[in-house]
Amino acid sequence: MEDQQLKLQKWPADLRTEVIQAWYIDESDEDQRLPHHREPKEYVSFDRLNEIGVLSWRLDADNYETDEELKKIRAERGYTYVDFCDLCPERMPNYEEKIKNFFEEHLHTYEEIRYCVDGSGYFDVRDANEKWIRVWVKKGGMIILPAGMYHRFTLDTNNYIKVMQLFVGEPVWTPFNRPHDELPARKEYLDTFIKKAATHAVNAVA
Repeated sequence: MEDQQLKLQKWPADLRTEVIQAWYIDESDEDQRLPHHREPKEYVSFDRLNEIGVLSWRLDADNYETDEELKKIRAERGYTYVDFCDLCPERMPNYEEKIKNFFEEHLHTYEEIRYCVDGSGYFDVRDANEKWIRVWVKKGGMIILPAGMYHRFTLDTNNYIKVMQLFVGEPVWTPFNRPHDELPARKEYLDTFIKKAATHAVNAVA
């Protein structure tokens, strides 16, 4: 018992779990805004997300203008451009069309950086075996999806998210709907993350 208590003291809970959670989703055609958990539920760790290139932080969303941790991340990764997107039926023109477009599987030739400063939503990404992982990001959660990763986005049943969008230099908004496997960004992503993840999985079994 004492050993277990010492371990708990040595390894505190990851505070990211308060604002970011991930799990494998089912193949149901029900409302895309539902959680779509498998039965039984299959959660995905931050380490697994890191293996396929998804980075994540828990930040102070109530003080994003002065948050030193956010300033540090921006400086280290060269994010010079910032804007905000309010996504909800009342505030976004052509809402239904935009939501449909966001949920089309696509990739970008640049990192996608999204910091949720209010509300919540789902970012779906593919694992090394092409299975969908749903990443639920809530207020205070920030994620980075690498260039070349196929993904999609939808609101959850709260129907609202406000995100900070960050870029290196001038913003680029071009999505490439699947398939676009010939793009250099896709090939680099596969070489950098997916092949390594597959090798790691083989070694773990061996």
